[in-house]
Amino acid sequence: VGSLLATYGWYIVFSCILLYVVFQKLSTRLRALRQRQLDRAAAAVEPDVVVKRQEALAAARLKMQEELNAQVEKHKEKLRQLEEQKRRQKIEMWESMQEGKSYKGNVRKPPEEDSTGPSTSSVLPKRKSDRKPLRGGGYNPLSGEGGGACSWRPGRRGPSAGG
Repeated sequence: VGSLLATYGWYIVFSCILLYVVFQKLSTRLRALRQRQLDRAAAAVEPDVVVKRQEALAAARLKMQEELNAQVEKHKEKLRQLEEQKRRQKIEMWESMQEGKSYKGNVRKPPEEDSTGPSTSSVLPKRKSDRKPLRGGGYNPLSGEGGGACSWRPGRRGPSAGG
């Protein structure tokens, strides 16, 4: 046995590796072939399931398309309303200019006049007296006191970058 392994040992090792690789390749191909056959058999046996699935898919697509169309119509209606509002504002500006008044002050309407529907642009800004100041009254950025995180630091030493 020892002399047989000494003489043909490498041939035996290489042949075992070759058989292992061939077996792995064949087993994956056989699994894929079996899976294809099972899929074909399932599709051929139950065509009514396939038809029902396709009908459900078509119904879902139709429903989504109808929802999208409804959203598009709402968006178009909003755009029409905005255009109508802009047109009214331009007419009011033109009329006020013809009367000799300042047209910039009359562009915005108070929210009490137009009560046809809620509007996001009818929010009036706060007056200056109602606002809270951002910093205390004694803050002066040039004094160097109470600066917090903002302070001057020297640049990096060394040669300048670029060149």
